[in-house]
Amino acid sequence: MGEGSTDTPQGVGHGSGREVGHVPVLLKEAIDFLAVKRGGTYIDATVGLGGHSFEIAKRLGARGHLIGLDKDPAALDIARERLVVGRSSLVVGQDQRSDWPLITLLHRSFADLASDQRPEAYDGILADLGMSSLQLNDPARGFSFQAEGPLDMRMNPQAERTAEQVVNQVDEVTLANLIYEFGEERRSRRIARAIVRSRPIRTTAQLADVVSAAARPMNQAERRIHPATRTFQALRIFVNDELKDLQALLVAAPQVLKPGGRLVIISFHSLEDRIVKDALREGVKQGYYELLTKKPVTAGEEEIDRNPRSRSAKLRAAKRV
Repeated sequence: MGEGSTDTPQGVGHGSGREVGHVPVLLKEAIDFLAVKRGGTYIDATVGLGGHSFEIAKRLGARGHLIGLDKDPAALDIARERLVVGRSSLVVGQDQRSDWPLITLLHRSFADLASDQRPEAYDGILADLGMSSLQLNDPARGFSFQAEGPLDMRMNPQAERTAEQVVNQVDEVTLANLIYEFGEERRSRRIARAIVRSRPIRTTAQLADVVSAAARPMNQAERRIHPATRTFQALRIFVNDELKDLQALLVAAPQVLKPGGRLVIISFHSLEDRIVKDALREGVKQGYYELLTKKPVTAGEEEIDRNPRSRSAKLRAAKRV
């Protein structure tokens, strides 16, 4: 996840893909709220292709330390090229190249912060919960139904559970429940019934056709998005344990942030945003946080014009007290 994560591409099921060469969504706002300190230690919990990480690294200085996490090893390879190997071509001036921080890139979920045994270790944590263009633009990954591909949807290709297994093996009631819960799809029972009757389903295009036939748009508002969007979102969230991982990150954050440390999270659909909002408000009640965003920060007209997918992004931030 991460750096790619801009926004909600049609036909992806949630999200936030970006075009290659994009600027990460809400980049200036995220960096401003993170308030990067020279010499600090920061975590980019969703390093993706390295867009947010690069802007953090530029501000850290040689004594700083940036730790980038991602489930996707392919994204880490690109981020490593950008942040470590290729930085000399991206940073202007010899002085800045010699002032580059230590970069550590780790193939793991940000949920692993829950097992971090170093209290008050970090000056800031950034998590951009959208998907990367690397994932969305590769049909073989199975995230989008705009190009036919296998029903995979794993952010970590080494994980065991695929979307194909869920679609073809889960019973109808469970399937309907997860489509309703993770996709907020009101027609989940009808869709689940159609999926079960159409098994086996092997490709994204097959699944999109089955869902579209079962959930035809009833009004103009429903015609704005593809009928399969919410079902694809639900399957992707379920396959990757996205909401569980987010909850684990939010539990861990107040324990591992230094006093004054910042937590900045960019979400792309209401399920994520609700979890973040509730966790930060509870943190204020418990005395962990000072809320920096009473309302979510959203993209301005200029950014939306430049990148319409950024319309769905919401940023929330808090400071450890």
